[in-house]
Amino acid sequence: MELQGKTILVTGASSGIGLALAGLLAAEKVNLALLARREDILKRLAEEKKNSGSVILPVKCDVSKKEDIHNAYQAVKSRFGSVDVAVLNAGLAYRAGMDHFNVEAGREIFNVNVFGIVDFIGELLPDFKRRGSGMIVGVSSLADSRGFPRNGFYSASKSAVTFILDALRVELKKQNIKVVTVKPGFVKTAMTADNTIKMPFIVSAEKAAAIILKGIKKEKKYIQFPFPMWASAKLIKFMPNFLYESVAAKVKK
Repeated sequence: MELQGKTILVTGASSGIGLALAGLLAAEKVNLALLARREDILKRLAEEKKNSGSVILPVKCDVSKKEDIHNAYQAVKSRFGSVDVAVLNAGLAYRAGMDHFNVEAGREIFNVNVFGIVDFIGELLPDFKRRGSGMIVGVSSLADSRGFPRNGFYSASKSAVTFILDALRVELKKQNIKVVTVKPGFVKTAMTADNTIKMPFIVSAEKAAAIILKGIKKEKKYIQFPFPMWASAKLIKFMPNFLYESVAAKVKK
């Protein structure tokens, strides 16, 4: 896929993978809509990249709020007319065990990780269907394979995202709407900065963004990395329950 001249929307663009990806996309000479809660960071990036050849629109948006999503999408369409590629990247994670079972934290994770994507797709689909084109890039995780201890809400939310995108990919194929599932392993971001567990094969946000951008250009259906973590996730997914529970119980907090 040639990106030059296309309109690309990125959620969660103020930090981590989203911020790194925004920097790379700015070099592609595109119309770039950057959405996040921290508008000041988006404006700073837009100023830094003003001579990149891309037109950059910073938009404040909290994807856990359906009204914010609607208003942000309308602002993007008002400026650029339409969206060709939507990278739905905004995500949230809390690491906490069941000894501190936090219902509100679970609700917040699902509101951002699942409904933040679902509500955005709800905005995109009518326009994509009308045009008979478009690409939805949803960021899930290799953590979608099992319910990992102290990460149950996060794993469940990413599993939901993966399943929703899988279903949409099949249903939207005939309408020429492409669906891409991004499943990173550990990425060095603010979200993982406080993790006390081992994070094997961790990659930088910049490397993750480069892999994702390359996958988008190749129109890959799945972008999964790094390979050792992908292989491990596959193994864990099909591991017998008794064996998985034995191994998972030994994971340190």
